[in-house]
Amino acid sequence: MHIVYNSDQFEVLAYPAEHGLELVDKAGQRSLFIQGEIADRFHQSMREVVGEGVDSETVDDFLDEYCSGSAQPIVFH
Repeated sequence: MHIVYNSDQFEVLAYPAEHGLELVDKAGQRSLFIQGEIADRFHQSMREVVGEGVDSETVDDFLDEYCSGSAQPIVFH
């Protein structure tokens, strides 16, 4: 596991062995795991957003929109 992005609101973790990424919404207590081609497309989109020289708030807004409707609640057992 590698940390790709970390802010107060979000964390993006890479799992190279699974060819996957996990998006963790810390405040919303939800996460989304993506793999394969979807993870590749997300990674490219993330690089484009970051490459524009935006601040972490803009990146967090991008991640929030990406997770909208797909992320699952984080449940502790």
